[in-house]
Amino acid sequence: MILGLLQARVSSSRLPGKVLKPILGEPMLFRQIERLGRCRRVERLVVATSTEASDDVLVKECAQRNIAVHRGDLGDVLGRFACAARQFSPKAVVRLGGDCPLADWQLIDEAIDMFETGGYDYLTNADPPTYPDGLDVEVVSTEALLETAAVAQLPSEREHVTLFIRKHSDRFRIGRITRNPNLSALRWTVDNPEDLDLVRRIYEALYPANAAFTTADILALLENNPELTAINGHIERDEGLKPSLQRDQIWLQRQGC
Repeated sequence: MILGLLQARVSSSRLPGKVLKPILGEPMLFRQIERLGRCRRVERLVVATSTEASDDVLVKECAQRNIAVHRGDLGDVLGRFACAARQFSPKAVVRLGGDCPLADWQLIDEAIDMFETGGYDYLTNADPPTYPDGLDVEVVSTEALLETAAVAQLPSEREHVTLFIRKHSDRFRIGRITRNPNLSALRWTVDNPEDLDLVRRIYEALYPANAAFTTADILALLENNPELTAINGHIERDEGLKPSLQRDQIWLQRQGC
């Protein structure tokens, strides 16, 4: 079984409650799940959230829509994923972020096919990034995920599920997907109010006529309306990694390193 684990929480620091912010009257997370439902290769989708009381409302919203949920430690996302993998026993896990409401199901299916054909432990299109931020795909074998959870120690490695694997290509067989031309300067994820503004405008322009609008449709819209890209074009990619790396230094100092 291929398990999709959709990482989501309400307590986002830069845009609190972002996963439940409305897009055309529906919470953002469930707009994303609607798109993910078109994946032919993801056999089960589970929302992986925390045990914090702040995420109770998210769990309630999922229950109302019959969406499966797994709860774990807020900060130890790697541990949360490993626990979910042990519960559902998939062959591989597709890691998905709950702040990506423009997720590309065709790209996800392509990644899973390539992961299996290549016999990889881990496959990603985010290292190096050549796709718009928000179309990141990561596929990891359950064996590699559980091994990582057993040995990764740095705070950044516990918070960012696959960071340890990326740093140890000598230990894991890693596959990569890249595209040409490089579109990594485009930002389609939601971490800030400007991001949400852009995504809402994309949905308003495309969804009413075609709920299954594709990446090609979005690119055509942006080409014809370049002012849209400027809405959040000033925001740096992977902002959330910097605080994790700072916590690494504090942790290392406490270990006497």
